[in-house]
Amino acid sequence: MRSRSLERMADFVYPPIVAAARLMFRLLDNRIRVEGAEHVPARGGAVIACTHVSYLDFIYCGLGARPSKRLVRFMAKHEVFDHRIAGPLMRGMHHIPVDRSAGRASYAEAVERLRAGQVVGVFPEATISRSFTVKQLKTGAVRMAADAGVPVVPMAVWGTQRLWTKGRPKDLTRRHVPISVIAGEPMNPQPDEDCEVRTKDLRVRLSALLDRAQANYPQEPTSEADRWWLPAHLGGTAPTPEAAAELDHRPGGDD
Repeated sequence: MRSRSLERMADFVYPPIVAAARLMFRLLDNRIRVEGAEHVPARGGAVIACTHVSYLDFIYCGLGARPSKRLVRFMAKHEVFDHRIAGPLMRGMHHIPVDRSAGRASYAEAVERLRAGQVVGVFPEATISRSFTVKQLKTGAVRMAADAGVPVVPMAVWGTQRLWTKGRPKDLTRRHVPISVIAGEPMNPQPDEDCEVRTKDLRVRLSALLDRAQANYPQEPTSEADRWWLPAHLGGTAPTPEAAAELDHRPGGDD
């Protein structure tokens, strides 16, 4: 009975939020380009596993599912739900709170949502990548897809780091910033498969999508100081993956 109620979950908050976000994008002239949206199923459950370079990625990742007319329920740390402004919105959009000290309940909730036909959004890197490359992944996205019998759709976002990322001041009113969202072909992990192996496969797919987004990005840094938003291997001044890992291991660095 609960699965049926989840499938019929009313959305009074989510559509107006999407409309407001799209209006903001138009006002700021965010040049959003979505590729591969056909890979997001028009019905039935699915996990969207997205790269993570910005605090805003969930907004743009959600846009990648809009051509299929799907609303994505994101898994987010429970502290966000405690915020006096963000909390009611997150609950109204039926996102899923995650308590890192007791993650089993949120995992079970996500699997139940998937079985009920919802789309669940996950950032398998767990935290923002300071290097703007794909970090090592947690296995949760693959495991929950296998448990629920649904596909995993890999997705990469790029350009969002220029608006708000870890260790940089946010610039939410910056205009004319291109944003790329690329979805790849779904993968269908099975319960009898090695989730570690399938997670490595997912990382390869995400890295390929991110490489493509970076290679086709229509803007370049305007100065040496502006090279901060490019990864080191593309001539940028972002930390290398090794340096980024060291920063993340400092107290509070991986929040």
